[in-house]
Amino acid sequence: MARTFRVGLIGYRFMGRAHSNAWRQAPRFFNLKANVELHTLCGRNTAGVQAARAQLGWQHAATDWREVVESPLIDIVDIGAPNDLHAEIAIAAARNGKHILCEKPLALNVKQAEAMLAAAQKARVVHMVCHNYRRIPAIALAKKMIGEGALGKILHYHARYAQDWLVDPEFPINWRLQKETSGSGANGDINAHIIDLGRYLVGEFKEVCGLLHTFVAERPLSDAPVPQRGSTRKMGKVTVDDAALLIGRMENGALANLEATRFAAGRKNHIAIEINGSKGSVYFDFEDMNRLKFFNGDDPKDRQGFRDILVTERSGIHPFIGNWWPPGHLIGYEHTFIHTVADFVNACVEGKPVQPTFEDGVKNQRVLAAVAESQHKGRWVKL
Repeated sequence: MARTFRVGLIGYRFMGRAHSNAWRQAPRFFNLKANVELHTLCGRNTAGVQAARAQLGWQHAATDWREVVESPLIDIVDIGAPNDLHAEIAIAAARNGKHILCEKPLALNVKQAEAMLAAAQKARVVHMVCHNYRRIPAIALAKKMIGEGALGKILHYHARYAQDWLVDPEFPINWRLQKETSGSGANGDINAHIIDLGRYLVGEFKEVCGLLHTFVAERPLSDAPVPQRGSTRKMGKVTVDDAALLIGRMENGALANLEATRFAAGRKNHIAIEINGSKGSVYFDFEDMNRLKFFNGDDPKDRQGFRDILVTERSGIHPFIGNWWPPGHLIGYEHTFIHTVADFVNACVEGKPVQPTFEDGVKNQRVLAAVAESQHKGRWVKL
């Protein structure tokens, strides 16, 4: 009889909804090696978490994360809380023998991330960072092609992650704009994703030169009333970056060029990646996530050009797609979380590492820290 994992999820808003859907759907579309039970959903607001519990399909609700990590009924702790809580929750979960799935960035800083890794390793629990974009079928295919040598020697890794939700200067302060709760701004929030993809697809970073910039230094407090005529609105200081730039060298000699910004008007969640090699190139755009563009330098000269690979073929041809719909039927953002949960559950059964592990989270955190250090010191920083 298959084992049952009881899951406790900390956080019920954006990531809580995405993770809840993944926990519900993974057993329905993947042949998991264990059953999954959505046991407890945790959030600080009693009414909010109870409403989310009912809507998202959880059995119980809690307002103190300690109840979840200390409960003998919970086998897996899924951390979708703000960044400042990641380390404390994960370390406590490890000490209580829980397997841990944690949202990115892993922690506020390198020291916290290393402590989380050490705790998970000491407890011998399965640990994973939710860098869900690794499990986009097109990205997984690009990884396979690079590994097979289809691009030759990798020369360039170029990536841009662009959003526009902060362009309006009247957008109010929230936890993502405060260093004490988020650790950083665009750097840790979205640059972390394309750093992780660079490490996954190309290799480790060797040295970086970074630039961090804040476009709007003050924003209205979220609970501040609209000012009356002649009065001023209460403002709060933004203590993180709005945009992060990185140029660097990778250990295999490839050059890296990364940009992450939350000030790109018209871009909602734009992730563009191009990798150039000595024999060919691949290009990916998350706004067309079921397609990978490939240039093959070995093609006859009169037929060369980027070709479109629609990654929706079944029968094991394209990664993950065989569990979904007939060829040509597209999948979306939510499926990347389902793929993540499916791989995580099977790893928990086997007691084996599943990438990206907390070790990957630490390595990503070191690159993020190097970008910040480079900005502060005005020089290149070696990893």
